[in-house]
Amino acid sequence: MIMRAGLFRRTLAVLAAAAIGLTSLVPATAAPARIKDIVDVEGIRDNQLVGYGLVVGLNGTGDSLNNSPFTRQSLTAMLERMGVNTRGETLRTANVAAVMVTANLPPFATQGTRIDVSVSAMGDASSLRGGTLLVTPLLGADGDAYAIAQGSVLINGFSAEGQAASVVSGVPTTGLVSSGGLVEREIGFTLGAQHSVRLSLKNPDLTTSRRIAMAINDLIGLPVAIPSDPANVRLSLPSGFNGNIVDLLTDIEQLVIQTDQVARVVINENSGIIVIGRDVRVSSVAIAHANLTITVAENPTVVQPEPFSFGETAIEDRTRIDVTEDGTQLAVVPESISLQQLVDGLNALGISPRDLIAILQAIKASGALQAEIEVI
Repeated sequence: MIMRAGLFRRTLAVLAAAAIGLTSLVPATAAPARIKDIVDVEGIRDNQLVGYGLVVGLNGTGDSLNNSPFTRQSLTAMLERMGVNTRGETLRTANVAAVMVTANLPPFATQGTRIDVSVSAMGDASSLRGGTLLVTPLLGADGDAYAIAQGSVLINGFSAEGQAASVVSGVPTTGLVSSGGLVEREIGFTLGAQHSVRLSLKNPDLTTSRRIAMAINDLIGLPVAIPSDPANVRLSLPSGFNGNIVDLLTDIEQLVIQTDQVARVVINENSGIIVIGRDVRVSSVAIAHANLTITVAENPTVVQPEPFSFGETAIEDRTRIDVTEDGTQLAVVPESISLQQLVDGLNALGISPRDLIAILQAIKASGALQAEIEVI
């Protein structure tokens, strides 16, 4: 690991002062949250839909039919359904684009409900601006059609070009048809008829799962909630309850729970972003960080020929390379110092995010970092 030797001495003072302040430190209180914000209820979920369609009315920015045979075939088939026979004819239009259409079917959506749909070009169309999506069935994972999409395509990006230059802003080949989907088929699920449901934690944790069950049981006065694993709590409708499972969920979803989580450090090496959990701790460990400096200097000189030698003036390259490595020292990080205090001390000395990531990974490899490191 690399650290400026002169600055590292000050790091010792920062870390020592932080360690002294930790003698009376108590664990931070977990963040409170409502049950409805930290769990998903079984059966209340979106369903993804997808379809293939055509966008027409483009101002010459559609697919070139020679390079996009699927667009030509789709256009021919559509015209035949309209009673127009174009088999064997040469189509040269550039106002049509083949697109994939996607949407999310909300839970308990009834027939006639409007939903937003997204369209994305498949061929070599340069823009979908001004286009209109033709009637497109949207299929679920089971292959059945659950909605129909049609409408004007709205895009945020644009493109413009001239003879020698072009400019593109955003992504003009994707767009949105606002309220362009019409639900035609409902998904059969009656939540109120259920006698038990699962509450799935969005961030699975054993402690949080147990706290949810305890809070529900304390409210109802009966053991109606059982934590089956870190990710699920089984909720059953108690006998004699004045209402159905929907009423029970309404009663408990406002309960506030002290959430818990595993100590974790999340690192994005591409952007240098580091996210540290509140429970991360560092055991006693010694750290050394060396500073290697390489200096390359070019000092070209002019060389003159001897008198009457008929020579020519020339430039001679002279390169000087200096390598300097500052002395390194080992710093002892005290037991149980929080990683946040360690990072604050290193940041105060101007350590770059890249070097900080290397230091954290080295501490983890030594076994002194009491947390998981997740690299994304």
